Amino acid sequence: MSNRLQGKDFISIGIYTAIYFVVNFIVSLLGFIPIFIPLTAVLVPLIGGIPMMLYFTKIKKFGMLTITGLLIGVLMLLTGMGYWCIITCVVFALITEFILKGSGYKSAKMEILAHGVFSIWTIGAFIPIIFFRDSYYANLVELGRADYADALMSFMPDWILPILIVGAFVAGIVGGIIGRKIFKKHFERAEIM
Repeated sequence: MSNRLQGKDFISIGIYTAIYFVVNFIVSLLGFIPIFIPLTAVLVPLIGGIPMMLYFTKIKKFGMLTITGLLIGVLMLLTGMGYWCIITCVVFALITEFILKGSGYKSAKMEILAHGVFSIWTIGAFIPIIFFRDSYYANLVELGRADYADALMSFMPDWILPILIVGAFVAGIVGGIIGRKIFKKHFERAEIM
């Protein structure tokens, strides 16, 4: 088997990136209600674990998940989430690549761990709210969304980032376990135990 990415690898990247992004986008729509903004850090990894664990059965070459991370980050930028998602997606996808490669792409436990690590990318959407609070708040007020801005800031205190990181990681682990249970037959066929 060649270590270079080939056409079928790019097809898998495209399909699973699209599925994961649609799941992420649907969950992110809850963000129109301010109380759900911090919960998206948990809901995206939890629900996203289902398609991602199936995608992990297709990943057999280094670079596939990093490309997925880059694409997700760019899509997040295009949907108004800012450029921080590009950075966090690529960084956590790359770390996840090393975890998967280190396990030889055949360890169920390492895939679940890898999904937990990958899920931390979601913090990219919260970085502007936490680290650039004043300008983020001013932007929302300028757009005529003062009530939303006030509610959002009350649900996103400046100390919440570590909680979001742990929440995303744990939800990623749980989402990975759920994904494995749902697609058990696919994992057996791919000989990932």
